[in-house]
Amino acid sequence: MHSLDPHHWTRDEVERHSLDMRQFIGFRESTLSNGMRTIEAYSASGLNFTLLPDRGLDIWSASYKGIPLTWTAPGSPHLPDYGQSWLQQFNGGLLTTCGLAQVGPPEVDSVSGERRDLHGNFTRLRAQEVGLGNGYWTEYSTDTAQTDQRWRYELPITGLIHESRLFGSQLRVRRAVHIAFPQADLGVYDFITNIGDQPVPLMLLYHVNLGWPLIRAGATLHTPHAKVYPRDATARAGFDTWPTYEAASADYPEQVFFHHLKTPSAVSEEPDLTGVVLTNADSDFAVRLQWTFNSLPYFTQWKNTRQGIYVCGIEPGNCIPEGQNAARANGRLQMIQPGEMVETYVSLDVVEGAEAVKGLLDRINTPHPDARPIPNCKLDDYA
Repeated sequence: MHSLDPHHWTRDEVERHSLDMRQFIGFRESTLSNGMRTIEAYSASGLNFTLLPDRGLDIWSASYKGIPLTWTAPGSPHLPDYGQSWLQQFNGGLLTTCGLAQVGPPEVDSVSGERRDLHGNFTRLRAQEVGLGNGYWTEYSTDTAQTDQRWRYELPITGLIHESRLFGSQLRVRRAVHIAFPQADLGVYDFITNIGDQPVPLMLLYHVNLGWPLIRAGATLHTPHAKVYPRDATARAGFDTWPTYEAASADYPEQVFFHHLKTPSAVSEEPDLTGVVLTNADSDFAVRLQWTFNSLPYFTQWKNTRQGIYVCGIEPGNCIPEGQNAARANGRLQMIQPGEMVETYVSLDVVEGAEAVKGLLDRINTPHPDARPIPNCKLDDYA
């Protein structure tokens, strides 16, 4: 019934029937018995998720109309603990941010001798100054002819994260997470500033994790790629089937592929964004991920359909997960200068219905006349 579908509601109807938007959208803060702070984001759109201020304001559990979108680690969410490894601390969840100095396997720095854990420290950093912003209405068009104008309501929450060390790097991240209504989408805005007096490495990867039942045998990843590169021999063995996902199996060896995407992408309405789409086996449900390709030129696909830990990653970043040593040696390591600020944006939206999904796929499979390989994406050494 249209009366129960928020996409058919108007701003006027909403405001005539309610004086408080928390009836339809909002954030609810709480503290778990183990001391972990959580913030529940909810929307009448059906998209709900849990933010973890004590884990970099990353996103833990997420669902759409009660259906889980991501895998959840046993015992999570875990309080940050530097006495445990990154893998022991992995919550699963929709977003685990990797960085800011290391993305890749544990290593010892080839210059300084510093030891770095898998994927860096960001997800174990606590957010400060966490606060709810003012919600606002914006007007948008539902078609290119701009004949049908509608409204959306956005609500932001912000936090401040520091990754710093005495006599070492001094990086500050202002993160804002937006939830919308009636659209089933979320956006993550990061503003990363080097507040120190020396240039330092910046490695950043958004580890977006999706799980069953969205991903199951027959689910497919669609990317506007110029080339796709397998990471190693294991991935080369599965290269012919990189777009499709398998049923859960014991001892499945993870496969990783690096995509050199094109832009502007036919899957995105914004000229500075690129994106990918992951569809379920019936092609009537999809998740679309979009991001700013100028600040995040790389895209990594992680296939992990292992029994019990059935979780797969779609991961934009300013790097690939190779570690700082390899990134420096291969000319991929980005440095952030004193006073410099790097801005990134990643959005995720849920698309429901065979017709809507087909429209997305038609667009991503139709070459854009201005499409070209994303610049500053160096992957030739994997050819």
